[in-house]
Amino acid sequence: MAEKSRSEAADLPEPPDFLVLGLGNPGERYRQTRHNFGFLVTDALASLGGSTLREGPGPSLIGSFTVDGNRGMLAQPLTWMNRSGIAARAILDRFGGPEIERVLVVTDDLDLPLGRMRIRRGGGPGGHNGLRSLIEELGTPDFPRIRLGIGRPDGDERDAVVDYVLEAFRAEELAVVQEVVDLATEGVRVFLREGADAAMSRFNAG
Repeated sequence: MAEKSRSEAADLPEPPDFLVLGLGNPGERYRQTRHNFGFLVTDALASLGGSTLREGPGPSLIGSFTVDGNRGMLAQPLTWMNRSGIAARAILDRFGGPEIERVLVVTDDLDLPLGRMRIRRGGGPGGHNGLRSLIEELGTPDFPRIRLGIGRPDGDERDAVVDYVLEAFRAEELAVVQEVVDLATEGVRVFLREGADAAMSRFNAG
């Protein structure tokens, strides 16, 4: 097993040119929930890139991903959402980078309706515990992020919001969810190939 682990790790760049970090909660129970939109996108990117996500520091799942010769990584924290920053910090410490402007976070967003996507250079947590943990552990809010709308529940009480984000997408929402996942994977690739300005101009116009 040790020999296999060393072999599997050989394709991971040190340091990576970029890190695409999808946010979510670990375990099959949460796989299709609204809070795991970021995991759905990094799963799709791994499939497109022929990468297998495997155990990494933090703990996390990590895998290689290449865009136009730039060799980077995909990652999913396995620390629960409100401790996502611990895994991110461990990955950056272990692999020696990249710079914060190349750490692209993919996350769900209550303030956007389902079907909408926004790319930002940075900003506050906006009530999102995963983003709050990242800001605390990385020491800066200046990491770019792709925000994927999930809309809000009828009530804004904390219990209603927690229940809502941990519910699975409804059957009638799945077609839109897949459209957003496809859009977000393209958004990630444009961001990595052409930079933040090009990605924001293209995907934030609607």
